[in-house]
Amino acid sequence: MNTSDRFRAAVADQDLGALEDLFTDDIRFFSPVKFTPFEGKAMVMGLFGVLLRTFEDFRYIGDHSGTAQTSTDAGTAPSSVLLFRARAGGKEIHGIDLLHFDDDGRIKEFTVMVRPQSAVHALSEAVLAGLVADGLVPDAGRS
Repeated sequence: MNTSDRFRAAVADQDLGALEDLFTDDIRFFSPVKFTPFEGKAMVMGLFGVLLRTFEDFRYIGDHSGTAQTSTDAGTAPSSVLLFRARAGGKEIHGIDLLHFDDDGRIKEFTVMVRPQSAVHALSEAVLAGLVADGLVPDAGRS
């Protein structure tokens, strides 16, 4: 079973321990709503804890594998694009997860893209609330 298959199984099982084993220590997670990436395994694991609680009826519906240029390298890395469907905040979401792998097959970079815009907003609000509740980001609304 390759890393993409193990990742899909871990997400389906909501198995954070299995996910943690698949990520490099310096993983970078690019969100559809935040310009700068989430960086490091601890932060990305916290984010995945929130994501697994936030998405409803999450399912992967397809995949494509090959190579692609990463955000930090001039070269290319093995990669997979995983297509998914889900709901969040009552909105239907269509999206892709782009995974880049290191030489050992672990996920070193993760980019998420979702549509439509109304779903992006609903997902953004739900994830931010979860990150604040888990103490992973400060509550910007507090004075």
